[in-house]
Amino acid sequence: MSDTPLATAPDFTLPSTAGEVSLSALKGAPVVLFFYPRDDTSGCTKENEAFTALQPQFEALGVKLFGVSKDSIASHEKFMTKKALTVPLLSDEGSDLCEKFGVWKEKSMYGKTFFGIERSTFLIDAEGRIAREWRKVKVPGHAEEVLEAARAL
Repeated sequence: MSDTPLATAPDFTLPSTAGEVSLSALKGAPVVLFFYPRDDTSGCTKENEAFTALQPQFEALGVKLFGVSKDSIASHEKFMTKKALTVPLLSDEGSDLCEKFGVWKEKSMYGKTFFGIERSTFLIDAEGRIAREWRKVKVPGHAEEVLEAARAL
């Protein structure tokens, strides 16, 4: 997939820690999807904790909030319990949703090349259009920036 911004969010149905989630079933409410590389790693923990801390403010705006990674539901549940997280986590084990959103990228670390999730966030309006996207996210201050954008919808 190209890096061309998406106009409309692709529909999906995935298992989550709160039961099955379909984007089409959420129509009428804004949605935030934040894609992160892996459960229980430093940056991903900080990002999930930041969204958990702001979850009541997102909910007050009527915004549905979900984290997405390729980890299994069992991994997500363990991560949520260990870190006292409350934002539902979607399991995209087949990386289908990651590919649709263009966040499954070739990465390199310590001279090795591999594929992984590029930390990215998408704010989807109540009509299913992508209102804003953030790619190559740096965690500090990010959840707050997404909340501000949600307030502006």
